[in-house]
Amino acid sequence: MTEKINYLIAGTGGVGGSIAGFLALAGKNVTCIARGAHLQAIREKGLKLKSDLKGTHYLKIPACTSEEFTGKADVIFVCVKGYSIDSIAGLLQKAPHKDALIIPVLNVYGTGDRIQALANDGATALDGCIYIVSFVSAPGEITQMGKIFRLIYGARKGTNVPPEKIRAVQADLTESGVKAIISDDINRDTFIKWSYISAMALTGAYFDVPMWEIQKAGAERDVFIGLSTESAEIGRKMNIPVPDGLVAHNLKILDSLDPDSTASLQKDIARGHESEINDLLFKMIRMGEKAGVQTATYQKVAAKFCAPG
Repeated sequence: MTEKINYLIAGTGGVGGSIAGFLALAGKNVTCIARGAHLQAIREKGLKLKSDLKGTHYLKIPACTSEEFTGKADVIFVCVKGYSIDSIAGLLQKAPHKDALIIPVLNVYGTGDRIQALANDGATALDGCIYIVSFVSAPGEITQMGKIFRLIYGARKGTNVPPEKIRAVQADLTESGVKAIISDDINRDTFIKWSYISAMALTGAYFDVPMWEIQKAGAERDVFIGLSTESAEIGRKMNIPVPDGLVAHNLKILDSLDPDSTASLQKDIARGHESEINDLLFKMIRMGEKAGVQTATYQKVAAKFCAPG
């Protein structure tokens, strides 16, 4: 990729909007997929980015629905929620340019294979994860909180991708102010992120509290530690090389968050919206059962929420 890369952001919520905003501020070619009032506001006024890292900016970024998109993208960041992946199947068929890269940035472990099955034959799905606190704060407006914006991605096992293509994306992200890391074991790194986001989001949703309540000693922090401990054991039983200090790793990230922030899962549940409760809670329980791991803390949290279906 020696020419300027055409980026497509599938899902311009907190994560996708932040990626789009940072890339656009650096002069990269970006198109956003959005819908509803959010899309209308972006079209009329531009994308408003309120960022602790970049300040406040209004960005004129091309935006449309997935059905309306008629161009071709060299790199597609998939930033929809896990339950919405099937809704962009048509986009993943028509949008990728020949030899395009698709980088899923979701909270769900193991999405690369699923996205590869939906994409056209010329595209290659990697796998990825992100550490950021960001959300849609109003139609057309993205708020990014704190000093963490780290995106980790890499080729799935058995996937042959020219290293220069992956490095070209890293160079653009780095120039845009994103800490971009090319993983040497993306299966491990996406599981580590899943362990963290599951513990953080579920603890916040279970107690319905902001991060500062989990950042201090008490019942909330004990639940976060219990969830992290159980997911770490599940990873080990699955022969994923999770680090011995995974719980400490999760606590370190938790303690670095803006104290007033909350997880998107918590926001969605509070608003009565569809949420990622299946992927962050019940999927972990199912994997624990398959791996023979006791998940008492996950079961405690699950007692408050109804299993899907």
